[in-house]
Amino acid sequence: MSEVVDGVESNVTERGTEDFGWVLGVLLRTYRDRITEAIGDFPLGVRGYQTLREVAREQQPSQLALASRLGIDRTVMTYVIDDLEEAGLVERRPNPDDRRQRRILATPLGCEAVGALCQRVVEAENAVLGALDPAERAVIRRLLYKAALGPGMAEVNDPCEVAGLDS
Repeated sequence: MSEVVDGVESNVTERGTEDFGWVLGVLLRTYRDRITEAIGDFPLGVRGYQTLREVAREQQPSQLALASRLGIDRTVMTYVIDDLEEAGLVERRPNPDDRRQRRILATPLGCEAVGALCQRVVEAENAVLGALDPAERAVIRRLLYKAALGPGMAEVNDPCEVAGLDS
């Protein structure tokens, strides 16, 4: 059985477009491989990149909030921050709003590194979705985000809340 999408005939349905798990598995493995290659020998690999990216956004007021956002155990997050700090990419500073907390801030080197890595990650993501044109990539990203939030969650701004990581 074939289907026609945008004037192009495809035998995709013979493979089983209904096999959502297989499709996700293929995409996730391809994503992991491409991102790992794009990140290279960055400290702590993808986890280090994701952490530094969040730190550079300066939206997480504490190490605990950062761990929650990324779904990383808070004790493990301590080691992640230690390694990034040792590499000169982040630094801990007292939080002026709560003296019990330490803020994690990207250093100039960290900001430069995350900027360079972001471009490589975007290129890797585009390669994973290479069969799609740019408009289709935008649609699939938006739809996957919507699916991840789930029904009735459109007003939620924090995906961690949906995943139950804030509790």
